Formats: sequence, C-alpha cells, structure tokens
Amino acid sequence: MANTKSAIKYIRKTETRSLRNRQVKTRLKTFAKKVDAASAAGDKEALAVAARDFISTLDKAGKNGLVHPNKIARHKARCAQLLAAKAA
Repeated sequence: MANTKSAIKYIRKTETRSLRNRQVKTRLKTFAKKVDAASAAGDKEALAVAARDFISTLDKAGKNGLVHPNKIARHKARCAQLLAAKAA
C-alpha cells in the first residue's frame, strides 16, 4: 500500500488511465473486426465506412501515445490495400 498522499493519488490516476486506455484498445479491436467482416462479405460501402472509422480511431489513439506509430501506419496501409482491391 502507498504511504504518501502523492503515491495514493498516483494510484488513483493510474486506475483511471488504465480504464480509459482499455476502452480505447477494445474499441480498436472492434473496428478491426468490422473491417475484416466487411472485407470478407465483399461489401464495398460497408468496408469504406468501417475503414474510415477504424483509421480515425487509430489516429486518435496514436495522438495520445496509446498505439505505436508504426502499428498505425501498418494498419492504415492494409486498410488502403483492402479498399483499393475492392474498388478494382
């Protein structure tokens, strides 16, 4: 157990941040699944919407330092490849 007031406050802050980060990461996984499902179904419009939402959420998570920039770039590139393949 923490001994000082500042340590107790730090524990509270960590719990709050961990909860928020977990929510964002879960949201990212959900959008990734939606992109995969739309791609498998072959629905161009649903894929475009899902990819847009997924990329937007990725960018927001990256802005807060929650996701590594290379991971963001990799997922965005894969979404672009899927969109280009379905458009052709």
